[in-house]
Amino acid sequence: MAERSPSEIARETLRQLALRRLPPTPDNYQALYDEISGNITPPPFPEGPLRQILRVIPGQTPAQKRLLDQFEHAVAQNDWPALQSVLVGYAKLGAGTSVASLDTDHAPAAAPSASAAPAAAPPAATSTVVAPDLAEQMARLVEHALHGLSSDDARVHLLGEQLVQFLRQPAPPSSTLQLMLANFSFRLSFAAEDQAAIRATLLELLHMVFTNIAALSIDDRWLHGQAEALIAATAQPLTLRRLDDVQRRLKDVIFKQTEAKGRMVEAQEQMKEMLATFIERLSAMTQASSGYQDKMEHYAEQIAQATSLQEITPVLKEVVGATRSMALDSRVVRDELTDLRERTERKQTEMARLQQELDRVSAQARHDPLTGSLNRKGLDEVIEREIARARRTETPLCVSLLDVDNFKQINDRLGHDTGDAALVHLANVVREVMRPQDMLARYGGEEFVVVLPDTALPQGVEAMQRLQRELTTRFFLRNNEKVLITFSAGVAQITSTETSTEAIRRADQGMYLAKRSGKNRVMAA
Repeated sequence: MAERSPSEIARETLRQLALRRLPPTPDNYQALYDEISGNITPPPFPEGPLRQILRVIPGQTPAQKRLLDQFEHAVAQNDWPALQSVLVGYAKLGAGTSVASLDTDHAPAAAPSASAAPAAAPPAATSTVVAPDLAEQMARLVEHALHGLSSDDARVHLLGEQLVQFLRQPAPPSSTLQLMLANFSFRLSFAAEDQAAIRATLLELLHMVFTNIAALSIDDRWLHGQAEALIAATAQPLTLRRLDDVQRRLKDVIFKQTEAKGRMVEAQEQMKEMLATFIERLSAMTQASSGYQDKMEHYAEQIAQATSLQEITPVLKEVVGATRSMALDSRVVRDELTDLRERTERKQTEMARLQQELDRVSAQARHDPLTGSLNRKGLDEVIEREIARARRTETPLCVSLLDVDNFKQINDRLGHDTGDAALVHLANVVREVMRPQDMLARYGGEEFVVVLPDTALPQGVEAMQRLQRELTTRFFLRNNEKVLITFSAGVAQITSTETSTEAIRRADQGMYLAKRSGKNRVMAA
């Protein structure tokens, strides 16, 4: 039977596509063409996908660079045997073969010519595939890592996206995954170093700004204390909770500085107005006095030249008139200056009232001016946020209310200033001992509330007991006298249905039981 020509095979292929009602896709056409011609067309060489793999294969060491060049040459020549030899070389690298031994190996054989007998192919390396669940988890991990990086490094984003696509392919081989992960982690290390440097620089800038605020606010005790608290907050590793605390403190500082600037501008305007009026009145008095003096000298000359009483009489009348006018001008100026003084006193009284109002508003800010801890308003904001977070993440949340033991005796024996210093000492010890995410608030007088996120009731009781032990080892010194400060506390774990007020009330009941049991105790509520 004579062989069919390619055109006849093509026409028959089209006819069969119509008879079998197959879509005229390239794959269907190729399958029917091979069936009719009796020949099998070899699949095309996947140069495009191989070049994509070529872009992500590492090439840092001399052995990797040599294999990378061989890989590129094999792809350009569509040489399967050479490509297979290169992959075996990479497999040896992954298996721990030393670079020196690889460098002394013979280069892979070139592709055989058409006249030469085909060379025996090296045995294919066994390769396992990554489990689908593990591949998906790794893909999500890479995606989360990319979200945390800036868009400046396009290379690491490209490698990460290619790695995610590879992991979500069916049955990705582990050997290829190892190479892609090595290259991605290599680029990721540089990006992580850049991110760490950026965070450190920003923290240093914040620290410089807050230090400058503290230096410019020496005369304002409250503002100076807030600036020092901001310096302390930015001197430690930042967390989201610590950033929230910095943000709240900064809002208070900005508000106070805005009010202070307004007062300063108003005072400057009043001072300029007063000085301008004073200079104007002084100039008027100087001019009037100078004119009066000129008149007196003129009148004196007339009197000296007079030869009779008739000539002196009109001069005396002018002298009396000028003197009366001078006295009247002086009285007017005196009244105006008196009015200016009274207006200045009224302004000073108004300024004092504004200062009192500003102090009242400052007291309503989120932080206690004495201890630097949160006040009631700040506590309400923090505890509501932590309750919402605990219920969203289904994590435990505890709240503790502590009361300083025998605080009235400290005030009566050592004075109220010592009592205030004791509260400051207690707040400092709490901040040093407790975790960064724990929040301290002054609830009133010598009572404090500690918010303990991610803490169950037994751990909350243990944390407060540990604080008691630390407080007994850190004596409060006053006039070279060691003063032992203790507290009684109640701890309550907030349930899924109760409010912050109800939880603090339960903690207060536990604190009362601790007082009744002998003080310096912690009770679970």
